[in-house]
Amino acid sequence: MQKQGKNEGFTLIELMIVVAIIAIIAAIAIPNLLNAKMAGNEASAVSSLRTLSTVCEQFRNRDIEGDYPADLAELATGNYLDSSLATATTSTILKSGYWYTFNGYDGNTWDCVASPGTFDSDGGFHYFVSTIGVIYRSDAVTAPATPPTVGDPSWVPIQ
Repeated sequence: MQKQGKNEGFTLIELMIVVAIIAIIAAIAIPNLLNAKMAGNEASAVSSLRTLSTVCEQFRNRDIEGDYPADLAELATGNYLDSSLATATTSTILKSGYWYTFNGYDGNTWDCVASPGTFDSDGGFHYFVSTIGVIYRSDAVTAPATPPTVGDPSWVPIQ
């Protein structure tokens, strides 16, 4: 009589169960990771606008005529901003998922809108800041065309 050798290994059903468990865990984890990425991008955009507000005031205090900068490039040239923020001015060049539209008005005032590269993927809010330093947010798919005004529901102050 011959003794059969012991077959070791996993059956097809055992492997399918393991694959199913991994798929369930991935289905739960991936949306949470994407939401965490969006939250990080949004926090970075708010932080960048805070920085922008501060450096615009520094620029004005050091400028001979007391003017605000005309654009982000002027701030980068004076070493007030790093190039990652100064060059993030189109929807194809992003800083942490956001791009920035800076408007300098005759040296007397300025404002900036931070918009996500892809709405609801890179970020779920648009942000606005101006010379007064209050940061506003909007959850509209495209940033509202008008700056925030008192009682305007399209922009909500966050700080």
